[in-house]
Amino acid sequence: MAKRYAALLRGINVGGGRKVPMAELRGLLESLGHEDVRTHLQSGQAAFTADHGDEESLAAGMSGALARHFGFDVDVIVRDHTYLEGIVEACPFPAADLQPKQLHVTYFSAPVTDERFAEIDRGAYLPEEFRLGDRALYLYVPDGLGRSKLAEFLSRPRVNKGVVATSRNWNTVVKLVEMTEA
Repeated sequence: MAKRYAALLRGINVGGGRKVPMAELRGLLESLGHEDVRTHLQSGQAAFTADHGDEESLAAGMSGALARHFGFDVDVIVRDHTYLEGIVEACPFPAADLQPKQLHVTYFSAPVTDERFAEIDRGAYLPEEFRLGDRALYLYVPDGLGRSKLAEFLSRPRVNKGVVATSRNWNTVVKLVEMTEA
């Protein structure tokens, strides 16, 4: 049975490098047999319908196709509509009361536990804070991501060791749910 998914590409079209034009991305996903492919912004997200595979195999297939087509590795996380909708519903912060730049979700390729973040002195970063969800981290940054010391710490390789992690602002989080609706 066909399902709607979102593909989240990590680290493309940032700072002039690793260019992946969205028209080429749509064509590449269609060449893999996916249907109703739509992209959002230039920062690496696409919605599509697939009638075979699971999140991990779909992500691996896309990552391989991207490497062959563009000549560089691209980490990809694929999540279905139900998961994405659950992320919005489970948000531990008052999203409706915040500006979208103040709330972000980092999606992980695998589950993460509180132990991964044990070394962080959460009180030292207040009023910034984060909470864990299902293969996701919700990040509240009142002054935006660009000025966030907590976001800078959370993006360090040792914090994300062994998992692919990619972040999206709240507008994009909500848009992904809309784009993957049947």
